[in-house]
Amino acid sequence: MSVTTMTRFVHEKIKPTIGSRILNSKAELLAGDLGSQIRELLEQRGVLVFKEINFNDEEQIAFTKTLGTFAPEMQDGTDHKIHKITLDVKENPQSAEYLKGSLYWHIDGTMNDTPILASLLSCKVPATWGGNTGFCNTYAAYDALTDEQKAEYEPLRVMHSVWSSLLYYEPEPPLAKLTGFQRIGENELPLVWNHRSGRKSLVLGCTAHRVLDEEPMKSAQLLVGLREWATREEFSYSHEWSVGDLVIWDNTGTMHRAEKYDPDCNRMMHRTKLQGEEPFE
Repeated sequence: MSVTTMTRFVHEKIKPTIGSRILNSKAELLAGDLGSQIRELLEQRGVLVFKEINFNDEEQIAFTKTLGTFAPEMQDGTDHKIHKITLDVKENPQSAEYLKGSLYWHIDGTMNDTPILASLLSCKVPATWGGNTGFCNTYAAYDALTDEQKAEYEPLRVMHSVWSSLLYYEPEPPLAKLTGFQRIGENELPLVWNHRSGRKSLVLGCTAHRVLDEEPMKSAQLLVGLREWATREEFSYSHEWSVGDLVIWDNTGTMHRAEKYDPDCNRMMHRTKLQGEEPFE
């Protein structure tokens, strides 16, 4: 007679409304038995921290696949590798420029109908100073609004674009650069995401530049005011990286940003992603 032993899922809260620390061993995580429990906790807590778990690249890819469908970086779906997140153009020649926008609050994939479900980021080389990653729980931020505010924001639609994020870090770009970013296009999204679970979250960030059918001044006040609300201390967590840390965040219910650091320090993070399962609605 065989006996099946269930692995106990061990975790602790970091803050009341965001973040949990996962305390299971590397072997337990790679076994795959905890995948559904990790997914459930991720949706509840927004951010999961695996302190100094020290996954190598192959282990990080394998662990990612225990949680859902691996999302390749390449549009043709052929790249199932680690993606290097660094401003070092020798290591990351194609996307170092776009990473400058990561210093501002954002949700990944606002140019897509279905954004990625989650990102997994591991630290290989921390910054010499700064370089934390900040997160805020946009589920919790929505839940804490008044009923009157929820009724006001529910029907609003917002235009998102990559070119608007360019203006955060380069306020006076050359016209050629601006038009190059504008060729990526724009995407109209709801301000309030009605999830299949029945929960709701705010869709904000540096790609959000215009509330439709609102005067420009009122539009700016709404977007800045809600960003300020969603990133309040009670909804936010800033992770200070150590070598070997892995952090997962729910891209459908959080915003994130890299916090300021020395751009010449060769900070190196390795990222994998989970394919999106739910369109913006």
